[in-house]
Amino acid sequence: MKGKLIVFEGTDGSGKSTQFRLLCDLLQTAGNSFHRLVFPQYQEPSSALLKMYLNGEFGSRPSDVNPYAASSFYAVDRYASWKKVWQPLYESGTLILSDRYTTSNAVHQGGKLPPADQPAFFDWLFDFEYRKLGLPQPDLVIYLDMPTEQATRLLRTREAATHTRGDIHEVDDAYLALCRRTALRAADHYGWQKVSCADAAGAVRSIQDIHREIWDIVTKQLSLPTQTH
Repeated sequence: MKGKLIVFEGTDGSGKSTQFRLLCDLLQTAGNSFHRLVFPQYQEPSSALLKMYLNGEFGSRPSDVNPYAASSFYAVDRYASWKKVWQPLYESGTLILSDRYTTSNAVHQGGKLPPADQPAFFDWLFDFEYRKLGLPQPDLVIYLDMPTEQATRLLRTREAATHTRGDIHEVDDAYLALCRRTALRAADHYGWQKVSCADAAGAVRSIQDIHREIWDIVTKQLSLPTQTH
């Protein structure tokens, strides 16, 4: 019996990793068995090409590498993880939670193409990773939609606090805005579950408020036991 695969997706600065951690913590507290994944796997040899890309070795702008080439860098990293780590877990029925997945190629690479060409790219990506490479298709994708202005502010605050500089995706504000527009198209194309990170007035929602909505989505769609929180 195959397991279930839940994927968290969002543009940089959306709070995706925080929400992913909170869901993992709550599932663990509730006694649910699962395996967590985080992509890319920067600590693994399979990430070599994507690290070169993000560090600007193939060009200082994201657009310097076409979306099909860049997508292949990330896909190989996922394939290595699948074969080396989680294939037997998934195929034996384990719940898999993933922070990013094939979905990130749709968000970050699809925007390099004109909007009219994006549906064909989304279809190619689906075929390449799920059919050609044989990676599992997610049962649920939760897309955290953070307005670009707020995401950019959070990213710059994080950079200042850690005295670090983001990769070629994170430092390009126009690219971040483009990724959000592309992500919303991808969410409609693939049927992702969208969670707004801002209220109607544009104010960022609290971490716990977003977390409660995500928990409700997970328990409803995947029939997991509910837990008071």
